[in-house]
Amino acid sequence: MSKVPNLPYTQIISALERDGWVVVRQRGSHIRLQKELPEKTLKITVPAHRPVKRSTLSHILKQACMSVDRFLDLL
Repeated sequence: MSKVPNLPYTQIISALERDGWVVVRQRGSHIRLQKELPEKTLKITVPAHRPVKRSTLSHILKQACMSVDRFLDLL
């Protein structure tokens, strides 16, 4: 398993969009994305920070049901 990288929010959002996530709104420094699945809708919030903390990115990936390796492939 790879280590969670230290990335700016722009790269994180670009990678998530490649996986089918859509930016639905932004309020202040928080960007809300969602992804429609057949059985449910997943929603995550990415803070507009440069860089986003590793622990925060780790929590975002857990909520997105995505492994670190899968995320790194999308970069």
